[in-house]
Amino acid sequence: MGQFIDLKAKDGFVFPAYVAEPAGTPKGAVVVVQEIFGVNSHIRSVADGYAADGYLAVAPATFHRIKPGVDIGYSDEDMKAGFALKTAVEALPAPGVMQDLQAAIDYAAKAGKVGIVGYCWGGLLTWRAACGLSGLTAAVPYYGGGMTTPDEAARQPKVPVMVHFGEKDHWIPLDSVQAFAKAHPEVTVHVYPADHGFNCDQRGAYNAEAAKLARERTLTFFQQHLG
Repeated sequence: MGQFIDLKAKDGFVFPAYVAEPAGTPKGAVVVVQEIFGVNSHIRSVADGYAADGYLAVAPATFHRIKPGVDIGYSDEDMKAGFALKTAVEALPAPGVMQDLQAAIDYAAKAGKVGIVGYCWGGLLTWRAACGLSGLTAAVPYYGGGMTTPDEAARQPKVPVMVHFGEKDHWIPLDSVQAFAKAHPEVTVHVYPADHGFNCDQRGAYNAEAAKLARERTLTFFQQHLG
């Protein structure tokens, strides 16, 4: 089990991050970027999982600039609330929440090389981090909402990237995934017979087989790049 600590961004903004420590000496660090539901029990369990695999895991609260303490579930009402919060964060003046991710990366670097993984909106932020932030060694976005749009796909990653998408994802059309893969031959793109949110065991879209395979591939990818 981890605990929340406070981190400080470059502009002086202080925000919480859930930190899970491995049992022994860390193999490196993984920044875990939340969905639109906050650093909730699912994201904390994901961070705990990476800690169990030997990494220092840091999950920053990327809604904190708009609303502190967001920890919601996956009902339709939660979905609407989370989407509104995401929209508000996206409307912040640049660099907005990206400086919070940079602070999390900087903190995580005490454990060695740093990878980043994110889900849903966090997948989009992970892609942006891979293209624009410093101190990363590898990045793994899961079904990053919006990252296959032309504007986002035009970004160029500075580190190795592996991406997981679901072919039944009605938020991310498969043709846009194929266009993204064509535009980025340097990115490893995996597509699963699954829906949006397939990694989350608290969602109706959970697909145990796809989640297991994606996690195995992600761990292998991190092992390869984080040492």
